[in-house]
Amino acid sequence: MVAVVPSWNSPPQNLKLDINEIHVWRVSLAQTETCLQSLQQTLSTDEQTKAERFHFPKDRDQFIVSRGALRAILSRYLHINPTLLCFEYNPYGKPSLTIAQGGNTLRFNLSHTRGIALIAITKNREIGVDIEAIKPKTSCLEIAERFFSPLEQLALISLPEHLQTKAFFTCWTRKEAYIKAVGKGLSLPLNEFDVTLAPGEPAALLNVKANPDEASKWSLIELISSSDMVAAVAVAGDCHKLDCWQWTAEC
Repeated sequence: MVAVVPSWNSPPQNLKLDINEIHVWRVSLAQTETCLQSLQQTLSTDEQTKAERFHFPKDRDQFIVSRGALRAILSRYLHINPTLLCFEYNPYGKPSLTIAQGGNTLRFNLSHTRGIALIAITKNREIGVDIEAIKPKTSCLEIAERFFSPLEQLALISLPEHLQTKAFFTCWTRKEAYIKAVGKGLSLPLNEFDVTLAPGEPAALLNVKANPDEASKWSLIELISSSDMVAAVAVAGDCHKLDCWQWTAEC
């Protein structure tokens, strides 16, 4: 699919998500202390325990905001108090709502970097999202040699040097979004499937080595969020409509 330049709008009061639609929410992880405490109170006991395990306060606070915002956002679709939402996890750690709360219908995924979180939501199909900050000093070619497929490595090396860093992170987000959507973690090796990465080339899953028919079952969407960040969404099937919302804390 072509790249999407998001316009992060305020969501309508009567929020609706139709079949084959995707909603992506942007969340600022920098919140006031009052808001942080309010969001922490909505977390489950195991989430609060996990938050306390973070060594650095900044990481702990960002975890609290991301999970608290996720609960607040999902509650808008489900009309359930955020504190009552229950999550379960597949064997690879991918979270979902319990079936009793619509986990077989409403699907979501979350990613964050540098104080920004993205939450992607759709219905009746798997979805994954990834956002990465572009780090200019990254050893792109060395990392690509370890983790990218031969086709992706060739595509990356073929680019002018000044385009390689952004292309590397573009490739990385598309691959991460796909494996997060599939929900099998790194049991699905990154070099066992191909995605596009060249500037201007539509985001696409080109080939999955273990299953030649797999690529046609997925859509990849590039989200151009800023000059120093890249993001991608992977979703099973087609995307007929994508809306981008800005989450604002109600505290």
